[in-house]
Amino acid sequence: MSTIALAVHGGAGTIARELMTSAREKVYRDALELALKRGHAVLKEGGAALDAVEAAVRALEDSPYFNAGKGSVFNADGQHEMDASIMSGDGLRAGAVASVQNVKNPITLARRVMDKSNHVLISGLGAFEFAHKQKIELEDDLYFFDQFRYDQWKETQGTDTYQLDHSDKEKKFGTVGAVALDAHGHLAAATSTGGMTNKKWQRIGDSPIIGAGTYANDSSCAVSCTGHGESFIKAVAAYDVHALMSYKGLSLAEAVRVVVHERLPPLEGDGGLIALDHVGNIVLDFNCTGMYRGQVGADGVLHTAIFR
Repeated sequence: MSTIALAVHGGAGTIARELMTSAREKVYRDALELALKRGHAVLKEGGAALDAVEAAVRALEDSPYFNAGKGSVFNADGQHEMDASIMSGDGLRAGAVASVQNVKNPITLARRVMDKSNHVLISGLGAFEFAHKQKIELEDDLYFFDQFRYDQWKETQGTDTYQLDHSDKEKKFGTVGAVALDAHGHLAAATSTGGMTNKKWQRIGDSPIIGAGTYANDSSCAVSCTGHGESFIKAVAAYDVHALMSYKGLSLAEAVRVVVHERLPPLEGDGGLIALDHVGNIVLDFNCTGMYRGQVGADGVLHTAIFR
């Protein structure tokens, strides 16, 4: 029997300490703790890492405080386009969706793509049709409406400006994600996002791209990223952590350090990632001022943090 471990993130970026009141910090920490509890409950009952990361990410998607699911930002047309992916380290199975609308929990749709189709990544209207066929829970536009995010979009409407932040004084990448190791020694990773405010042309970032925003391999690690998506795609960031471990023999901590602090900055890759190796080591690292994050091990003690 292996140890069990779980880590989650709710985005990274230039998070202003002066705007982080104690009440606001508590809201974020409570949401992260709920995600940890949901995922850890699966693991401590002997459940699969895949089920744990899905449960954790669903909890974050259901929160209005993160840019995924219910809290997704508005695109250039005033709509919500969401992306998600999930991967099992056992057999390298994966599923992902991009540019989906009205799906309450995109991570569950990504899981169905993995389990119930012959594909890895589906998008747009095709993904919506698949959601109907799979009887995935849908919500109307009002469910995804948030006044603050709407006002933020209105400031950029009709321009070529896009925003990566949730606040005028913050540059926050609100992607959510989870990584887990189960008692059977299997790893899994999951990532979900609403993308960029005022994004055009059905832009897709790293979150639904296996190897860029999400990766899991039982021989090495599970990784979920958050940051400037284009940079993480160019760096193949999630897979690079695995490659550095597998081909160069680096530890998880050193592999993550290289990717986050050496590979990404030259590509303007602000952000971070959470990673977990096959023996239960957890690394949560970022190259910006903060990352909403949490972790729990076999002892069941929950740890959350925002700043360093």
